[in-house]
Amino acid sequence: MSKDLANQRNQELYARAKHEILVLDGAMGSLIQDLKFTEEQFRAEKYADWPQDIKGNNDILSVTQPEAIKQLHLQYLQAGADILETNTFSSTTIAQADYKMQDEAYNINLQSAIVAQQACAEHLAATGKQCYVAGTLGPTNRTASMSPDVNDPGFRAVTFDQLRIAYGEATRALIIGGVDLILVETIFDTLNAKAALFAVEEVFEEIGYRLPIMISGTITDLSGRTLSGQTPEAFYYSINHVEPFSVGLNCALGAQEMRAHVQSIGAVATSLVCAYPNAGLPNEFGEYDESPEYMAKLVGEFATAGLVNIVGGCCGTTPAHIKAIADAVKGVTPRQVPIVETLKFG
Repeated sequence: MSKDLANQRNQELYARAKHEILVLDGAMGSLIQDLKFTEEQFRAEKYADWPQDIKGNNDILSVTQPEAIKQLHLQYLQAGADILETNTFSSTTIAQADYKMQDEAYNINLQSAIVAQQACAEHLAATGKQCYVAGTLGPTNRTASMSPDVNDPGFRAVTFDQLRIAYGEATRALIIGGVDLILVETIFDTLNAKAALFAVEEVFEEIGYRLPIMISGTITDLSGRTLSGQTPEAFYYSINHVEPFSVGLNCALGAQEMRAHVQSIGAVATSLVCAYPNAGLPNEFGEYDESPEYMAKLVGEFATAGLVNIVGGCCGTTPAHIKAIADAVKGVTPRQVPIVETLKFG
């Protein structure tokens, strides 16, 4: 994406955010599970001889089953989503090492961005509605703040620089693939997030322009803190130096449990506020039971209470959930914030 096109998209996005609550998509993993792809379908011809099983590496499907992933994106766009997340939650070299696919990470990010933009283009052609792609940078499966070994509290499974390099590679690929925003999400360790944001800023400096950054933390339980110990307010202050497009919360909690924490962020944030909770808390089988109607009622109240600018869904949510949420927030005035007036382009 060129600098001029990026700035045009930025202008459009911020103009819309002034007047409407934007809708993010929902969960990808559960929809992929419903497709019941076999090991052979995960591999396709490209990875037919891969030395270990890769079934479960959902991100690789952007490469091996791109049409299927595009159709899932289209389901969310047809449900009313304004912003798609790329299928790249685990697409860093660090996370892909579990499948010995770290050398494939760049291509996974690139192809995921392309597939999501293809879905947006098809939706635009069919409906006339411009939608946007957020390049997802997930938290990785390692933490820079804490030791995984209780007998060696000083040990770290990953360093800041290792994270920075991995996130930088992913960011470059996502931008080349055409994303409109960068989304650093499901943050349980703020040091990991700082590495991601540092890498993103380095890439912006390399390319000579910026994209809007969305940042979403995770309150891991009813303690009201992230895994690395921060309250929502502390989390906001620790990442606000990048002047994000939005800051908010996703995952771990349902809307009812998340509401107070979203309100806490909104009380201090000069950015847009985003919330995309799970469809309730998991039951004894690890499944999510909240119906689209019930979840939409809760998230809709976030909107009418003036707490949010962007809403969507995380674990357990489906296109039906997103449609119900989009209907619930349609026409509701978004939370008003100074950042919409002070965007820096270029």
